[in-house]
Amino acid sequence: MTLTNRIPSNDVRDVVRRLGTVVGVWAHPDDEAYLSAGLMAAAVEAGNRVVCVTATRGEHGTSDPTRWPPTRLAHARERELQASLAALGVREHTWLPYHDGACAAVEPAEATFMVRRVLDDIGADTVVTFGPDGMTGHPDHVAVGRWAAAAVAGARHRRRLLHATKTFGWGETHAELHRRLAIFGPEGPPAVERGRLALALELRGDALDRKIAALLAHASQTAELMAMMGEREYRTWAADEYFVDARGG
Repeated sequence: MTLTNRIPSNDVRDVVRRLGTVVGVWAHPDDEAYLSAGLMAAAVEAGNRVVCVTATRGEHGTSDPTRWPPTRLAHARERELQASLAALGVREHTWLPYHDGACAAVEPAEATFMVRRVLDDIGADTVVTFGPDGMTGHPDHVAVGRWAAAAVAGARHRRRLLHATKTFGWGETHAELHRRLAIFGPEGPPAVERGRLALALELRGDALDRKIAALLAHASQTAELMAMMGEREYRTWAADEYFVDARGG
């Protein structure tokens, strides 16, 4: 199942509509935009209910803690997330009560119970989150992905679980950029063959403009990176979203 902006919009809506109620479970504000903004916007356009769940306020996500002490940054990132989701047409959001940089220390059973309760309350059909690699290897990402996977596995009703990933081709296309900028860990981005993908959104035109608007709403996190890359390279780098079925189905 592949979605791109190059196939008729009606086909995209039909494929996305079958995902039902989509819930993204992420660690920090901006994770949802980088990894699933295109999917969320497509789901909203298809008439699906879309809900974003964020574990932390990202209060330590700065290289300048003097200018951005945790409380101030948390408030800023709350506002950024609200604006980012609004750019995608997403109206529902839930915070979990955890702290940036401390998710790996949370008792997994507690967090899993909390995520499962949120999914049950919403009536999630499809859950989107990090794979075991956490995309960048960030411990918060890894922990939150595990909570979501355990919550789906323990649910009374069968739910689809999609893990965000990248492809080998995407990694090769952006290899020089990743050598210049330490965006991923030493092993580089996760990668799968295209044949393993459950969903691929390769955004162009208005769909990519919408995603970039959602990303730029997270200015405390994205403005510097965009300036380093340049707008053209940043757009190309951010355009593609890939997902695999966690159950391998």
